[in-house]
Amino acid sequence: MPIHDIVVTPEIGFSSEALESYLTSSGKLNKHQFVDILRRSVDARQKNIKVNLRVEIRDTPPAVEYVEYHKKEHDVRNKQPVIIVGAGPAGLFAAIKAIENGLKPIVLERGKDVQARRRDLAAINKEHIVNPESNYCFGEGGAGTYSDGKLYTRSKKRGSVRRIFEILVAHGATPEILFESHPHIGTNKLPKLVSALRETIENSGGEVHFNAKVIDFIIDNGEINGVKTEVGEHKGVAVVLATGHSARDIFRLCKNRNVKIEAKPFALGVRVEHPQQLIDQIQYKCDDRGDYLPASAYSLVAQSTLKSTERGVFSFCMCPGGFIVPAATTPGELVVNGMSPSRRDSRYANSGIVVAVELEETINYKKHEELAAMEFQADVEKQAWKMGGETQVAPAQRLVDFVNGKVSNSLLDTSYQPGLKSIDMMEVLPSSIGKRLRQGFQFFGKKMKGYLTNEAQIVGVESRTSSPVRIPRDKETCEHIEIKRLFPCAEGAGYAGGIVSAAMDGERCMEGVIAIYKD
Repeated sequence: MPIHDIVVTPEIGFSSEALESYLTSSGKLNKHQFVDILRRSVDARQKNIKVNLRVEIRDTPPAVEYVEYHKKEHDVRNKQPVIIVGAGPAGLFAAIKAIENGLKPIVLERGKDVQARRRDLAAINKEHIVNPESNYCFGEGGAGTYSDGKLYTRSKKRGSVRRIFEILVAHGATPEILFESHPHIGTNKLPKLVSALRETIENSGGEVHFNAKVIDFIIDNGEINGVKTEVGEHKGVAVVLATGHSARDIFRLCKNRNVKIEAKPFALGVRVEHPQQLIDQIQYKCDDRGDYLPASAYSLVAQSTLKSTERGVFSFCMCPGGFIVPAATTPGELVVNGMSPSRRDSRYANSGIVVAVELEETINYKKHEELAAMEFQADVEKQAWKMGGETQVAPAQRLVDFVNGKVSNSLLDTSYQPGLKSIDMMEVLPSSIGKRLRQGFQFFGKKMKGYLTNEAQIVGVESRTSSPVRIPRDKETCEHIEIKRLFPCAEGAGYAGGIVSAAMDGERCMEGVIAIYKD
C-alpha cells in the first residue's frame, strides 16, 4: 500500500473531504480506495502556512484491530493481588498491564470517582473551599483528568508510546491522537475516558476503591506486604506507589517509616495569560487563523544569569484556547495550573513560565532534610494564598508591569474563575525566582515579537510542575533500592512528567513486579 508525504494548505490538511478530493485529482487515490493519515503537523515558519501529511492509500478501510485487542476480556478475580496506590495515568495503566499478565490489581484512590469529583472542583472555583482529598490533583484519573490532556512526550523510557495511544483510543479517545504531531484529548473528554479505563479494570476482576487514603505501610524485615487505609488493610504480592507529585503526606509517611527518599530539584514560577488571538497573530503571522488552523501554541526556553549562576527559564504545559484553574490540595495554599477543552476554543492562551530550582536554593530548609525542597515549595504557596487575601483569589500583575517593577493599576479579564488581585508578584515569589522570570520574559519578548505586552498578565503561583522528592529505585527493575516489593512510580516518585510518560512508567513498574514476584 503506497505511502505519500505531501504538503498542503490547512483547508486540505484539516478536512477529510478536501484531502480525498486533492489526492484523487493528483492521481494518488481512486474512488475504491481509502486514506489513512499516518502523521500530521503544521509548518508555520513562513507566511503561507502549510500542513505536512504522511498518508497511506489503502484498498481496505484503515485498520482498527487494536481497538478489539485492547478490549480483550480477561478474568483475574482469583489471581494474585497487587496493590496500586493512586488512580492516575500511572496507576490505571499499571492495572491494565497487571490484568494482561494474570495479576489482580487492587487500586486505592484517596479521592472520589470522576463524576463526584466535579462537585469539589466547583466548590474550589465558586466558594474557595479546598477538599484535601478531592480536588484538581486528587481523585480518579489524577491531575491529568482535568487538564489539557496533552499526550506529547519526549520520554525515552522503555515502553511503547503507540501502545498507550491505542489503549486510549480503545477507551474513547479520538483516533487523531495516533497521527497528530502534538496530540491532546481535552478536559471535556478525559472524564469519560478515565471512567472507561476503570470499567475495563473492574470488568476483568480488578478492584478500584475510592475514598481509600493510605495512612501506613505494612513493612516487615525490609519488605512491604501491603498498606493500611483509613478503612482497612490491603495486602498483595507487591505495592506500586503511584500517588502523584502532590501527595505530601505520602512523602512524610515514607520519611517516618524509614523508606528512603531524597530531595530533588523542581521548577517554580507563574502562569502567563495572553489573548489567544494575539498568540495566533504572532505564531501564524496573520490577523485571523481561520476555520481550519488549530489554536496556536508556543514553547520557549532561556537561560537567566544571576550572581554568575545560570538557570533555565522555560514554558511548561502551554494551554492554547484554555483556562487557568486553582490546583491547591490543602486549605491555606494557592496553586494555579492550566487546562484546555478538546476544541481549544477559549479566547485565552496560558502557559506556565517557570525557573529551575536547584537544591542549594533551599538551604534555609535543611532542617527538613529530604523534605527541604517540598517545604520550600509549600511556603511559596502559603505566601501566594496570604497575598491573594487568604482565599483562592490569585495574586496577579500585568506582564510589562512585572518586568518593570510596577504594581498594575488594573488587571485584564481572565479565565481564572475565582478572580485575581493586583499584587507586586515580587512579594509572592522568592527574589531569585522573580528576577530570573523578569530576564526570561525579556528574552521571550525578543524571540516572539508582541509577546511581552501589558495585554498579558501573570498569575501565581505555578509550583507543581514536578515532584520535589524522589523515591530512589533500581534502574532496571524499578524496585525500591531498600524496601523489597515496593515499586515507586511516575511523577510522585520523580520518574515521569505528563500523562504518557506516567502511563509508560506505570507499565514499566508493573513489568518489574511481574518479572520478580508473579508466581
